[in-house]
Amino acid sequence: MDNDILAQLAATLEQRKQADPESSYVASLYYKGQDSILKKVGEEATETVIASKGGNKDEIIYETADLWFHTLVMLSYHGLSHEDVLNELGRRFGLSGIEEKASRKDK
Repeated sequence: MDNDILAQLAATLEQRKQADPESSYVASLYYKGQDSILKKVGEEATETVIASKGGNKDEIIYETADLWFHTLVMLSYHGLSHEDVLNELGRRFGLSGIEEKASRKDK
């Protein structure tokens, strides 16, 4: 189920690239460009932090959903998807954080 909703969202986000910016919130973000998308990611990240500090689980879930959604818009803007991120998480799985960070220094 989890990956199904992500796949459905990814497909919808791709469709919105062709939509009229006046008919779709996501299309309007694409139309306004990367800076508008990144502003929303930053706003949602801040709201997620505030929700977490507040400790209300419903608010944490709601704000995290907003953050994930806008992050998916950002990925789609760059021609990337949730699968690219999941693949990277899979690559890291089983590595210690120290080993993973050290491997990035070589890149």
